[in-house]
Amino acid sequence: MKNLLILASGNGSNAENIATYFANHHEIKVTLIGSNKPDAFVLQRAKKLGIPTFTFTKQELTDPLLSSIWRSHHIDYIILAGFLLKIPSWLIKKYSKKIINIHPALLPLYGGKGMYGMNVHNAVYENKEEHTGITIHLVNEQYDEGQIIFQASVALSSTDLPENIAEKIHSLEYNYFPSVIEDYINTHSPDS
Repeated sequence: MKNLLILASGNGSNAENIATYFANHHEIKVTLIGSNKPDAFVLQRAKKLGIPTFTFTKQELTDPLLSSIWRSHHIDYIILAGFLLKIPSWLIKKYSKKIINIHPALLPLYGGKGMYGMNVHNAVYENKEEHTGITIHLVNEQYDEGQIIFQASVALSSTDLPENIAEKIHSLEYNYFPSVIEDYINTHSPDS
């Protein structure tokens, strides 16, 4: 069994979608959900699903002692689902090629520090893009620069407002993120 830790900073709809997808999976399970915000709705979603949770501060994320929580849950992969803090180097080394993030644009476009959520959709709108999409990638020490493992695009119309763009992106995220995680784990795990 491969155990997933999901880190999220907000609403948690992607986290819930992933957890539901793997709920009856024979090889992959969401074992733990963590957030840097104690009032993040993702924690309520996890509770409803019966998944253990924990919270931590930005400073605690840089402390390797935090990994003792994860060790007790035998975490194999870390999934970032709307997690806004930069992942520290020690964690990237510890989970080399095992931290997966989703970004709401077609990287390398609209990536980097500060480019998340509506900031991305507003930029796409302002630049009158005809297409946008999602990128699922491995995490390295730079924001949104890790190895791309999947992209999907969607056409935009001239009448799409940032809110419409966000809806189209959420649809792509829900449709693809869980299965891309599954495919990646199945093809990159030592015992697969």
